[in-house]
Amino acid sequence: MTAVIASANPKSSIQIRPIVSALGLMLCAIAAAMVLPALVDLADGDPGWRIFLASSVATLFVGGLMVLVAHDDRPVRLGLKEGFLLTTLSWVFVAAFAAIPFVGLGLSYTDAYFETMSGLTTTGATVIVGLDKLPRGILLWRALLNGLGGLGIVLVAIIMLPFLRVGGMQLFQTESSDKSEKIMPRAYDIGLATAAVYFGLIFICAMTYGFLGMSAFDAICHAIPTIATGGFSTHDSSFGFFQSPGLEWAGTLFMMSGALPFVVIIKAFRGSPQSLLNDAQVRGFVSFLVSVSVILALWLVATRGMPFFEALRLSAFNVTSIVTTTGFASTDYAAWGPFAVGLFFLLTFVGGCSGSTAGGIKIYRLQVAGILTRSHFLHLISPSRVITLVYNKRRLPDDVPFSVVAFLAIYMATVGLFTVVLAAMGLDLVTAVSSSATALGNVGPGLGDTVGPSGTFAPLPAAAKWVLSAAMLLGRLELFTVLVLFRREFWRG
Repeated sequence: MTAVIASANPKSSIQIRPIVSALGLMLCAIAAAMVLPALVDLADGDPGWRIFLASSVATLFVGGLMVLVAHDDRPVRLGLKEGFLLTTLSWVFVAAFAAIPFVGLGLSYTDAYFETMSGLTTTGATVIVGLDKLPRGILLWRALLNGLGGLGIVLVAIIMLPFLRVGGMQLFQTESSDKSEKIMPRAYDIGLATAAVYFGLIFICAMTYGFLGMSAFDAICHAIPTIATGGFSTHDSSFGFFQSPGLEWAGTLFMMSGALPFVVIIKAFRGSPQSLLNDAQVRGFVSFLVSVSVILALWLVATRGMPFFEALRLSAFNVTSIVTTTGFASTDYAAWGPFAVGLFFLLTFVGGCSGSTAGGIKIYRLQVAGILTRSHFLHLISPSRVITLVYNKRRLPDDVPFSVVAFLAIYMATVGLFTVVLAAMGLDLVTAVSSSATALGNVGPGLGDTVGPSGTFAPLPAAAKWVLSAAMLLGRLELFTVLVLFRREFWRG
C-alpha cells in the first residue's frame, strides 16, 4: 500500500483504514526489533530471551492482524486530519506494546509504559534502579527504544510536521515551490537519506566510544542514545561511570551532532559542507552552547576552585546534554550551587535544532521570537517604519510568527498546568516544576533529590507517571499535534 501526503479539505471525513494499516506495520517493526535483545539474552544464557520472544510474537500477531484487516491495494492519500491522528497514535500504540518486555522484567505496567514512552520520546527519564545488574537484553532494548524514537521523530519533523504547519515548522518544508531548496524530490528519498545519516552517525559514534575505552556493548548502547539524544545508559551513574575525559569530549561532540538539523547534514554530505556554516539555526545553536559552557566553566573556576580545562569539560558535557535534551550526566551538577541549578533549569527549555532528534522549544523558535521582539522595539521607536522579518536570509512566511508565538505561549502554559497537577498529587514544588519542564522538553533529569541527575522517577506516584508520560508525548509531538485531537471541530465530518 502506497501512502501519499496530500493537501486535503480539513472538513472531510477521516480515513481510518490507512491509519490502522500504518500502525500495524509499525507494530510489526517493533516486533522484529524485539528479536535483537532476545538473541543477546539467549547468547548470555539469560532466561529473559523468552520474555522478548513472547512479546515479539504477541506484538507481531496484533500488528499483522491490523495490516490484514486494513489491507487495500488502492493508493492512500493522507490528508490533514489523518496526518494529525496517525502522528499521535503512532507513539501511543507503539509504546503500549513496546512496554511488554519491561512487564516481564517485573515492572508494573505503569512503570513499564513510563519507561517505554521515555525511551521512544528520547526523554531518558527512568524508573529503573540497578542498571548495572540488569541482563544485557533489557539494556539493549532501552537503547533501541531511544534509537527507534529518535529516527521516528526526525522523519516526522522533516516530513509530517511542516505539512501539518505545527508551531512554525512550515518554515522547514522541503517540498517547497523553490526548487533550489529541495534537497531531494520525494519524501521517500528524504527518509532513506535521513536513515543513512542517522545510522552512519551511530556507527561512527560507537567506533569512537570503543576506541576511547568502552566495551563493545557499552559503546553500542551509548552511541544509539547519544545520536538519538535519548540519554538511556547501561549504568546508574550514566556517563560518570566511565570517568574518562576523552569519552566526555566525544559525547559532547556527538550529542551536538544529534541535535543538528538532519536536512542540513544531508546537504553537507551531498557536497555542500558550507550549509552547516551558513545555516542561522546551526550558528545560533553552536554559539549558544559555547557561550553558556564557558560562562559556567568560569563560574566553577571562581567558586569551586576547579582547573579551567576540567571545569570546561564538565560544563560543556552537561550543558550540551541538557540543551540537546539528551539527559546524560557525568557528575551531579546539582551540587554546583544555586547559580548552576538555576541555569540548568532554564536550559531545560531551550532544546536543539528543528529537524533533529532533540526536544525542547527549539533554537529557531527562540531566534524568531528575538526577531519579533526586535521588530516590536523598532515599531515603538519608529511607528511608521516598514520592517521585513527575515530569518536565514529568507523572508518569514506570514503565518510563522503567529505559529511560533502561539507555541511559546501554549508551551509555558502547559508546563504551568502540569506543575499544578503534579503538586496536587503531593509532589514538592521543585520536583513538580522540574518534572513538568523536563518531561515536556524531553530532557530526562529534573532537579531535587528525587528526580535530579542522581535520582530516578521511581518514587513518584503511579498517577504522576501517567501524567508525565502524557507530557513527554505532548512535548515530543510539538504540543499542537496532540492538542488538536481534543477539539470537537477536528472530528466533525
